[in-house]
Amino acid sequence: MRIHFIGIGGIGLSALARFLKHSGHEVSGSDMKETPITDELKAEGVKVYSPQSASNIKDPEIVIYSAAVTDENLELIESRIRQIRTLSRKEALPIVLGDRKNYCVAGAHGKSTTTSILASILDCTAIIGAISKDFGSNFRYKNGIVAFEADESDASFILSNPYCSIVTNAEPEHMEYYNYDYEKFFDTYKKFINLGTKKVINAEDEYIKKLGIEDATELYPSVDIKNISYILQDDEPYTKFELKDLGYFEVWGFGYHIAVNTSLAVLAALNELDVEQIRTNLKNYKGIKKRFDILQKCEKFVLIDDYAHHPTEIEATIKSVELYDNLKNLKKRVIIWQPHKYSRTFDNLEGFKRCFKGCDELVILPIWTIPGEHVLEIDFAETFKQYNPIFADKILAKNCAIDIIKDNKVLKTYNEGIVVGVGAGDITYQLRNIVK
Repeated sequence: MRIHFIGIGGIGLSALARFLKHSGHEVSGSDMKETPITDELKAEGVKVYSPQSASNIKDPEIVIYSAAVTDENLELIESRIRQIRTLSRKEALPIVLGDRKNYCVAGAHGKSTTTSILASILDCTAIIGAISKDFGSNFRYKNGIVAFEADESDASFILSNPYCSIVTNAEPEHMEYYNYDYEKFFDTYKKFINLGTKKVINAEDEYIKKLGIEDATELYPSVDIKNISYILQDDEPYTKFELKDLGYFEVWGFGYHIAVNTSLAVLAALNELDVEQIRTNLKNYKGIKKRFDILQKCEKFVLIDDYAHHPTEIEATIKSVELYDNLKNLKKRVIIWQPHKYSRTFDNLEGFKRCFKGCDELVILPIWTIPGEHVLEIDFAETFKQYNPIFADKILAKNCAIDIIKDNKVLKTYNEGIVVGVGAGDITYQLRNIVK
């Protein structure tokens, strides 16, 4: 079929576009401007238009659009006028995934990592909302099994047709979509889990406990994961641990959360492979881009990019930083935080006030927001005064150093210690000096 994607440059939609192209469909797409992802899609043979315009709609049979696309989008309007079938990403999932053997991973935190680990273990098709360093993309096509990162933010995970439902945790997130109806939120999670013929859950998660899931493979981290240790190999972080009676596993990354995510992937993979093959294939996993992504390793300076944009995630990242510092002895820990969206920042403000404990210095950048988002008043200076934060406009990464900039003047330069950028906005491009 001829399929056009509006918003094809997004990390999630681009993976679906790649999947359909490799499945034999003729794929085109558009985005507001060119990005590294749209450049990659062009190199892969996808026709990508930028900027968006009604004239970009040629003769597609289906138009799929991202959650960020509004009814005022010119391409969406043109498609509807011409009575072309239009589907949101959420509505398209049953068509895209069909009746494949889908291993679907959901959760407020850790789903990208768990999906990537599982894809490396199973050596299968992968559709992920992040870039796996194993295969250098958010997508890989192979026949058979699909490892799919399922999204709870718009309840689309219940349309992912899971053969195996995997849930890392069910902490309330994106509650604006659920109209802050917690019963609806948890019922949706329960529905997703029970859709799976196989189910693998973190049974100690306080929110999953409440769901009353039956017939699931359960992970109890406090008793099932034992003898955790952390090591550096060529300055790269690795976690080693024992899982149940399955022996030891070694995986890229630092932290208890890494052991939990890996354990869930291992328990799911046991439906397909023996434990020794799993142990071997796990070595293929090399982390994912923007998750404790070590950008610079100098003698006295390390620069790390991390997607953490929720208090729970930031706490886990800082614990990983502490583990890394204990082995490297760099002594100073600096966090550069770009808050992500007014609604998320406001809803989790109390958590954000607590989550930066463990860092020596905190730099706060302006909120990364989306067009049309309602602006909320947040007094950052008062709320985070305990950290004596530095407020900056932007950052500029250099060789073995990073500048903190305000009003086009350098406020401070860090050239020693561990500096970690956290956030889901354009901070990742600033840390890499990529103009987006």
